[in-house]
Amino acid sequence: MDTDRFWSVIEAARVGGPDGKPFDEALVDLLAALSKEDILAFQTRFDEIHAAVYRWDVWAAAYLIGGGCSDDSFMDFRAGLIALGREWYERAAADPDSLAEHPAVIEAATDGVDEALFFEDVNYVAHTAFERLAAAGEDFNEEWRRHRSAQGESGDGGPATDPEADMGEDFDFDDAEEMSRRLPRLAAVYLDELVA
Repeated sequence: MDTDRFWSVIEAARVGGPDGKPFDEALVDLLAALSKEDILAFQTRFDEIHAAVYRWDVWAAAYLIGGGCSDDSFMDFRAGLIALGREWYERAAADPDSLAEHPAVIEAATDGVDEALFFEDVNYVAHTAFERLAAAGEDFNEEWRRHRSAQGESGDGGPATDPEADMGEDFDFDDAEEMSRRLPRLAAVYLDELVA
């Protein structure tokens, strides 16, 4: 599955179905209409796009928006960036501080909610869709390993298993001055909560 097709599936799910399902459920439905190999190919592309924003500057944005951000929460945040669609994902990848302009971030900050853009269920849509189609005894994880092996890859993949992943320059998320310098728009929205 190429990048354009991946994003077209994401955009179709963002529109939702005729019954107005939440994004993750609509995405599972769309994937379950594909072949099992297409679902595995979707997961491959998802992992690549998810890994591309495994960077300290993006994590800092997640830290501000979430009032803190653990390793697991950062996985959910990156899934949430994908759920925003291609335009916002690419914008955030180029400049994480631009998320200060996203309507969900603005609304969450106004309402004092720290869960904007964190979307855990999106991490598992391919698994859920595959399980709908799986024959008895067929396991997503085993098929995923087979698929990766056929692609010439090993292991489970992703930046968390890649010690060579370049995350950019590390910096202290609890240093208000540093956060204001690196993410001025997000810091202006969230910094009072961070240092309070």
